[in-house]
Amino acid sequence: MIYADNAATTKMSETAINAMISAMKDTYGNPSSLYVTGQKAKEAIEEAREKIASLIGARASEIIFTGGGSEADNQAIVSTARLGAKSGKKHIISTAFEHHAVLHTLEKLRKEGFEITLLDVHENGLITAEEVEKAIRPDTCLVTIMYANNEIGTIQPISEIGAVCRSHKVPFHTDAVQAVGHVPIDVEKQNIDMLSSSAHKYHGPKGVGFLYVKKGVRITSLIEGGAQENGKRAGTENVPGIVSMAAALEEAVRDLEKNRDHLIPIRDRIIEGLDAIPHSALNGDREKRLPGNINFCFEGIEGESLLLLLDDKGIEASSGSACTSGSLDPSHVLLAIGRVHDVAHGSLRLSIGEDITEKDADYIVDSVKEVVGYLRSFSPVWRDLVSGKTEFILK
Repeated sequence: MIYADNAATTKMSETAINAMISAMKDTYGNPSSLYVTGQKAKEAIEEAREKIASLIGARASEIIFTGGGSEADNQAIVSTARLGAKSGKKHIISTAFEHHAVLHTLEKLRKEGFEITLLDVHENGLITAEEVEKAIRPDTCLVTIMYANNEIGTIQPISEIGAVCRSHKVPFHTDAVQAVGHVPIDVEKQNIDMLSSSAHKYHGPKGVGFLYVKKGVRITSLIEGGAQENGKRAGTENVPGIVSMAAALEEAVRDLEKNRDHLIPIRDRIIEGLDAIPHSALNGDREKRLPGNINFCFEGIEGESLLLLLDDKGIEASSGSACTSGSLDPSHVLLAIGRVHDVAHGSLRLSIGEDITEKDADYIVDSVKEVVGYLRSFSPVWRDLVSGKTEFILK
């Protein structure tokens, strides 16, 4: 079996598992308790906070532990927006191909009277800092733009966007759920005010993440209750999850360069192989993408059928975000970069992990070629295209 859906979730590493088991056994106390067992748990959390902060160039006091990336996105966006509204600023800038954790939150704010500008994304899956700057207005209270896209893997010019926001004194948040642990990040050098992360994207456990908030940037709590996380996130902390997340991130950052050097040549090998399939197209920029991301469209087929047949061949992949896997609609990300509905329906996302081999890559390419050919052989859409009744879109 070849697991190629790491953008949906990664397998927990032995390091993360061992850290979690140790925390379950040894630091089971409530971190808010004053006795020794509770304080031992508190110390474990603070050690994890220090470790995570150091790995992204932040201070420990700037890290808030959350239940995952979606919660972190919601907290950053909603609290910053509502604080901005108090001073008459109700305009937010984002992009049309954000994760739904961002887009649905923005839609909720739109219904509350906020004006949302969703920047168009270029065909290569990128935007520019200049486009962000042109969209900024005197009443802009937030810019939120994802670091790396969860479907097509494109990496935005985060440092430049952050610099623009800082020059206009507008808070800048980035959903970095797909980027943390896979590309170098330094929040200070990259002019990032808020950053969201989720542990299960870099071989940590599900259900735990963090929000970085730069000192001086105001943030409010989404969850009311106790005074945990300096009053910014109520609820007893998930000690084993937090400890495991820190261990996973430390390992991911330590091995980042080695993993990147391994993944990129194999990623490009797969891209070259799939690019040879007639009437196919790579989605997103060829170079400015995550090391393990490959996303293609194949004209004349349905992505769901492609996935099921690949699964029969032992290849586990997806057609887009795991959060929308039950939807029959084409990917909003692919539509945002200009793919038409018929083409966007025939998409395949391969997000490979560090255990991938060249042999695996060649098997993936051969299998996709075989399955695409099979599906096209009885597709009425493909028959119309080949006969000239309709025109090919992907040349």
